[in-house]
This record gives sequence, structure tokens and C-alpha cells, in this order.
Amino acid sequence: MAKSKIDLFLELAKPDDNGKSRWVYTSEFVGKYSSLTLGNGLSWGRKSSLLQKKYKISVRRDITPGNSIDGIRLDGLNDDNHFSQAIRKDIVETIRAQKCVMLGVAGSSENTTIEVDHKDGRKNNLRVSDPSKQRIDDFQPLCKAANDIKRQICKNCRRTDKRWDARNIKGNPYSFYKGDENYNPDLGCEGCYQYDPVEYRKSSARRIIEETTTETAQVIMRKLYPEDL
Repeated sequence: MAKSKIDLFLELAKPDDNGKSRWVYTSEFVGKYSSLTLGNGLSWGRKSSLLQKKYKISVRRDITPGNSIDGIRLDGLNDDNHFSQAIRKDIVETIRAQKCVMLGVAGSSENTTIEVDHKDGRKNNLRVSDPSKQRIDDFQPLCKAANDIKRQICKNCRRTDKRWDARNIKGNPYSFYKGDENYNPDLGCEGCYQYDPVEYRKSSARRIIEETTTETAQVIMRKLYPEDL
């Protein structure tokens, strides 16, 4: 079986137990290693590659004219945790059979097709990254249009650490169903409308009932026993 490009590179680099290697120069990509020849970038070692998931990488561009890569070195094992977006097949099938929880549609056009959305827009929970540990309530059905919008909202939250206010939608009575506008790592995304609009609506209904019941009781007591208040 032919070796992958990453395996060929590691054969040249010979990293030690700590994941560190010598400089491997692109001039060495000949003969058996000719498939490693690079174009404008580190194609087989880009950020999403298995190589970068395992190793920290440095490159040199100072030997030949231009901006081409001249050398590659492994600078140690990459201890960063990487979130996998893989979703277990049974969860995908169940979610895709439902309607969008935001817009109530499930169509065949580009904007209405159902996508399986990670509720947590920051995607930093490694349990959710592991298909064997995933739960169906980690995900929700969103049509493409709603998912595209949510993606931008979550991006802004990551940038500012300010959560999206549900009252941006007319008729929504509360900003959040848990927490406040400030992103809290202990709470995570939970409490934001974008995280779970269904739970937001349920929580809002319960809260309105509780508030109304309390206010009604106070009105009755003021009528019957004003002197006790």
C-alpha cells in the first residue's frame, strides 16, 4: 500500500519522541518523495490536516526568491484540543427529519433544506466532538438560512463575548432564559435564544405564568386585605 504524503514527510523528518524534527528542505522532495512537491502553500500540511493536528509546524521562506516554502520543521507535539464536527449517523437522520426550530420549514430549496446544527456555537465541548458520546439534544434542526444567520451571530459573540439579545425578535419577552448578555464559560451558550429557541419559548411561557400568577395574587390580596399589605 502506498504511503500517504504525511507518512512520507515524517519518514524524512524523523521527529523525536517530543515531536521535534530537523529542517526538511523542499529540495529533498525528489524521487520517492516527489509527491511532496508544494505549490503556493503547504497543501498536505494545512491547518485542518492530520499533520497539524498532531504537530506544531514552522516553515522557512527565506532561501529562494519569492514567497514559496523552502523548509518545514516540526516544533513539537500539538497539545491543543481539536474539535471534530463529525456527527453520529443516527442523530443526523433523526434531526434532518424535523422542521427548522426557528422558521418552521423543511423544504428542498437551498435556503430551506434542514441542516444539523451544533447548539453550542463555540464548538469547544470535546464531549460533543466525540460521536460515541454525543446526545441528540446537543443538536437541533435549522434550515440553511437560519443556520447561516446563527453562524454570524455566534462569530460576533466569540469576538465580543456579548451574547445575542432575543428581544431583537419582536414579541420575545426576555433577553435570555439563563444568564445575561455577558458570555460566561461556566454557563457556555446555554440561555441564549440561538442555542435553543424551543427551550427559550418554554422558559418564557413558564416565567410569564409565574409572574402573572404572582401579580394576580397580589391584586386579589389588595382588594380583600389591603391592611395586611
